[in-house]
Amino acid sequence: MGGPTGRTLSRLLAWGLLAGLAGPETARAQYYDDGYGTRRPPAYRPAPAPEPQRQFYWPWEDRPAAQPQAQDPGRPAYRGAYRTPRPRREREREREVAHSREGRSVQRPKPRPAPAVARPAAPKPKTDPHVQVAVFGDSLADLLGQGLDTVYEANPDVVVIRRAKGDSGLVRKDVIDWPKAAEDYLKANPKVTYAVVMVGANDRQPLRDGDQTLDPLSERWRAVYRDRVDALLKVFTDRKVPVVWVGEPPMKSEALSADITSLNEIARDRVQRAGGVYVDIWPAFVDESNRYAATGPDLEGRQAKLRTADGVHFTQAGARKAAHFADVEIKRLIEAKGGTPALPDAVSTLTPEAPPAAGLPKLDDDAAIDRLITAMLPSLPEPPGIPALPVKPAAGPVLPLTRNEVAPNGTLVNGRPRVEGEAGYTLERSLTRGVAPPPQPGRADDFRWPRG
Repeated sequence: MGGPTGRTLSRLLAWGLLAGLAGPETARAQYYDDGYGTRRPPAYRPAPAPEPQRQFYWPWEDRPAAQPQAQDPGRPAYRGAYRTPRPRREREREREVAHSREGRSVQRPKPRPAPAVARPAAPKPKTDPHVQVAVFGDSLADLLGQGLDTVYEANPDVVVIRRAKGDSGLVRKDVIDWPKAAEDYLKANPKVTYAVVMVGANDRQPLRDGDQTLDPLSERWRAVYRDRVDALLKVFTDRKVPVVWVGEPPMKSEALSADITSLNEIARDRVQRAGGVYVDIWPAFVDESNRYAATGPDLEGRQAKLRTADGVHFTQAGARKAAHFADVEIKRLIEAKGGTPALPDAVSTLTPEAPPAAGLPKLDDDAAIDRLITAMLPSLPEPPGIPALPVKPAAGPVLPLTRNEVAPNGTLVNGRPRVEGEAGYTLERSLTRGVAPPPQPGRADDFRWPRG
């Protein structure tokens, strides 16, 4: 080992020995930063949190496959991080099986009874009603029919038949031709007793007359509209079916309400000429200023919402209120003459253009109608034992106030001298002249002295 190779190996061994001695110091420097032997723990570095599973993926993204987890056969199955609940019947079944193996009896809990809910009584079917009321018109007429159906729901002798169609009227025959539709229905149902008509809310639009298009509420438009109202009324008058025509209510739109007023006036005039009954419900749906009111008193006097948000249709309370006015006229017709029309036959058979007979009062003469109603009402008998009161004259004899009244012999009527102590004289002296009567002995106003 004396050669260069030996020297090289000696150097390598020396360097290896130095490196072995320096190794612990180098490792110790990793935990001991100061040179005084103080041991410091290594810095804590938390493990990175797992990336949460996304709940939303775009259509072009691929969803990651679910990682299967090893399940312990003694533990219930898990779905993700949540326990899968077992049905209640399955748990009860397992409990029953365990109890049966142990020989114990299983008592099942008694089911709780369902709470009793009061159900409205179902309306009885009307097998053979004597009175049939058919309602024709637009969507407002359909709501009116619902209100009438509520009125006569408990009456087995009256049935309400709703034949209304929404968005219909007398202007557009392409939607429905009401004179033809009413005639066809009356032919198929001859037992209809009364007809209720409510139409006009959809008639504020141009009218087609042949090749011409008439502007709404123009002179020619009004004339054609009158003819169509007369045509519908003639269908009922020809079959002796009394008509109760209900006018349209005010609308939320002021322009529409103004036109509805004109249509109601046309309908009122033609219905009264035909001998029908016109019912005006306008005052029931306005405020004190005669303007549209969405709320108002119902039939019980309570404030209720009568119109819907569109400002046209009725609510349930509004339909019931509108039906009340038609119900009054229908009941009057039913009660008069045992269910026959209360109008005279001569009036019900009038054509729209024929004037009333000479012996019948005009329907626009209020005094004649009042006399007719008074004559139709039965007179009440006088109760026994009460004497008749004398009839007081309207006015007495006319006498001048400045002339002195004298007797036939020239003496004044009141010129008879009064006697002191007379009752008449005492009253006149006290009340007319204001002189106190003489005091009586022992009375409180007797101030004479000595007393007695």
